[in-house]
Amino acid sequence: MIKAKIVGAGGYGGVGITELLLNHPEVKVATLVAATETGMKISELYPHLDGFIDLPILTPDDPAAQEPADVVFFSTPDGVGMVQARTELEKGAKVIDYSGDFRFQTMEEYAEYARRLGKPTEHKAPDLLGRSVYGVPELRRKQLNSSVQLVGNPGCFAVGVEIGLAPAVAHKLVHFDSIICDCKSAVSGAGKKPNPSFHFPARYDNMNAYRLSGHQHVVEVERELRTIAGEQINLCFTTQVVPACRGILSCLYGSLQPGVTAKSAMEAYQDYHRGNCFVRIYDRKATVGTAHVRGSNYCNLIVDVDERTNKLRVISHIDNLMKGQAGSALQNMNLIFGFPERMGLDRPGQYP
Repeated sequence: MIKAKIVGAGGYGGVGITELLLNHPEVKVATLVAATETGMKISELYPHLDGFIDLPILTPDDPAAQEPADVVFFSTPDGVGMVQARTELEKGAKVIDYSGDFRFQTMEEYAEYARRLGKPTEHKAPDLLGRSVYGVPELRRKQLNSSVQLVGNPGCFAVGVEIGLAPAVAHKLVHFDSIICDCKSAVSGAGKKPNPSFHFPARYDNMNAYRLSGHQHVVEVERELRTIAGEQINLCFTTQVVPACRGILSCLYGSLQPGVTAKSAMEAYQDYHRGNCFVRIYDRKATVGTAHVRGSNYCNLIVDVDERTNKLRVISHIDNLMKGQAGSALQNMNLIFGFPERMGLDRPGQYP
């Protein structure tokens, strides 16, 4: 069995990958590391894990936290992985980073991402960027192989939008300059750390758009779509937060190219995602929502053509903490270690 180390174990992403690895037949969770809540057992912090995993959460400077592992998950904010990943790589580990530190292969793209977050635009490990692979298997499966040592996990909005738009771009179903992304996220996307704007009285019965000046995930989405299209694509991208715990709903629109019909659009989507085991495609009659992917690694797509306005309409549903985070991380781990892609993820989710 391979040994896993989880850095940032106390957050939503850390506990998410811990939960998944407990059911993975080829992985043992060996080390839990965090900057806060150290000294506690993970089962004290998260009582639902009592009796399943009772490891202590170690400080980063604890000698036991320095023990080598086969795979290290950095469930940490931007800026941590770029400082600490090299040490783990030099010990022989494969590293999967949840943040934006390794989603980009050029300094220019990273700088634009960081600028949109208001963070320093200098990357502290620029030589590692060229070694990283962007972790969306539905777009990059051939690159996610056993030779890979460093994976940049995708942003949560990005993965749902990319899976939803890639077929339309690959098959040239829409005019590229007409694409609109209208995306709504549940509150857990903001992470575990308390924030006044996500305090219950501020969030209950309230929805709002944010980062209208430019969301950071647009950088990776436009890069992926540009790679598929062979030309620049600029998106109108609006993110909103809604008073729910989990889930992202992305409504994606584009003006149809001549001759595209509901039938040909559906066939294009089925063709593109054939072999993508975590993508399910439905027509306009489906009554699916974010509840139907809760706790799962699936992306559910509704593919529709609005004949009256001549628009393609694709509705993408993911669990932001699974397909948008820990689930994609485990899917990426399976691919780079040569395990079956569905291993540890072959479950339907939870309902209601």
